[in-house]
Amino acid sequence: MRADYVLKRIGFFLLIVWLAATLNFFIPRLSGQNPIRERLLEQALLGGYVHAGMSEMVAEYEQRFGLDQPLWVQYVRYLDDLTRLDFNYSIANYPRTVKEIMVEALPWTIGLLGLTTVLSFVLGTLLGAFMGWPRSPAILKFILPPLLALHAIPYYLLGLVLMYLFSFQAKWFPNIGGYTAGQIPDAASLAFWGDILHHAFLPAASIVLAAIGGWALAMRAMVVTVQGEDFITFADAKGLKPGTIFLRYAIRNTLLPQTTALALALGHIVSGAVLVEVVFGYPGIGTVLFTAIRQADWFLIQGMVFAVILTLGLATLLLDLTYPLLDPRITYRRA
Repeated sequence: MRADYVLKRIGFFLLIVWLAATLNFFIPRLSGQNPIRERLLEQALLGGYVHAGMSEMVAEYEQRFGLDQPLWVQYVRYLDDLTRLDFNYSIANYPRTVKEIMVEALPWTIGLLGLTTVLSFVLGTLLGAFMGWPRSPAILKFILPPLLALHAIPYYLLGLVLMYLFSFQAKWFPNIGGYTAGQIPDAASLAFWGDILHHAFLPAASIVLAAIGGWALAMRAMVVTVQGEDFITFADAKGLKPGTIFLRYAIRNTLLPQTTALALALGHIVSGAVLVEVVFGYPGIGTVLFTAIRQADWFLIQGMVFAVILTLGLATLLLDLTYPLLDPRITYRRA
C-alpha cells in the first residue's frame, strides 16, 4: 500500500472529524436556549419558588462554564479540549465531568451492542449463505419469512413486546436496569456477572432478533448472485466437493460487502440502540444521551456526539486501509 495514499486517507479523516465537530459545536447554540438558566429555573420551580438572585447565579455559572466568552473564544477552547478528549463539566450533573459520565456508560453499551452486533452478524451471515445455496436443506427456506418480519420491526418495539411477554407475563427476566437495584457492583463476583447477563438478555434479544434478518437477506442475495460466476462453474467442472465450492468459492467471495457493513455497524456501537436502552432503563450511552437532550446539557451532548463521530470515522478509515488485505483484487498502486 502506498504511503501517500495512507496519508491522504488520514488527512480526509481528520478533515471530516473537524467539520463534524464544528457542526457539533454550533448546532446546539443555534437554538437560542440558555441551558444554565433553564437548569436553574427547573431546580427553583421544584423547590416552589424562584430565587431573587437568579440572574447573578446564571452569570456566575456561565463564567464557570465559559459561556460568557465570545463565540469564537468558546470555539477555540472547544477544539483545544477535543484534542485532549476533555469535554468540560456536565451542566446537569455538575461538578461531574462529561468524561467521567461517558467512561461509566461506555462499557455497558460496548458490551451490549458489541456482543449483539457480532452475534447477529455471524448467525445472519451463515443463515443467509445457506438459504442462498441451492444444495442447502429445504427447511431453511421457511426461516427467511419470520426473519424478515422481525427485521421490519424497530428494536424498541420488539423490545416492548419481549418485555410484555417475558417480564410482565412470564416474569422470567427483569424489565429495567443493568443489575438488581441496591446491589453493590463487584467485578470479581460471578453472581454479579450473572445478574448483569440476566438483565441484558431482553435488550440483547430484541437487537439480535431484529438484526439477523437484515444480515441474512444481504448475504442470501450475494450468494445467489455469485452462483452464476465463471469461477463457480469452473470449480464445479473440476469435480470439487459441494462443501468446498460453498466455503472456499461462494462464501469467501461474498464476505467483502458483509465485512464492510459489519465495520460500519461496529462504528455505530458507541451511539448505541438509544431507544432500546431507554425502554429497558439500561445504563448505557443511549440512556445518558437521551437524558442529556431532555436536560439541554450541551457539553454532555457534544461529548457523546463527538465520540460517535470519532468511532465512525475510525471504522471507515480502518476499513479503507484493510480492503487490500481482505480482497487481493483491490490495490492502491498506480497502473
